[in-house]
Amino acid sequence: MNSVEKLISGPQCRAARALLDWSREDLAEASKVSRAAIADFEAGKRQVRERTVDDIREAFEKAGLEFIPENGGGAGIRFRNRADGTREEH
Repeated sequence: MNSVEKLISGPQCRAARALLDWSREDLAEASKVSRAAIADFEAGKRQVRERTVDDIREAFEKAGLEFIPENGGGAGIRFRNRADGTREEH
């Protein structure tokens, strides 16, 4: 995955939290990113460092989510399936 594919948007961050039923506090704990930085990122109020976005993405991936790149059909998020075809629990 290249660095552009690794980036997620503020709306994707909000959607991922919704899929997991996570508050900003839950994401802050899981990612070690401040609630204020998460709120600003989701609202598009400021640019965040690539490392911060990586930390947020890694927290979601550890919780069982998979980010889908644009690929012409629009970016998305889904629960990752295991090798046996079953869905990971969060």
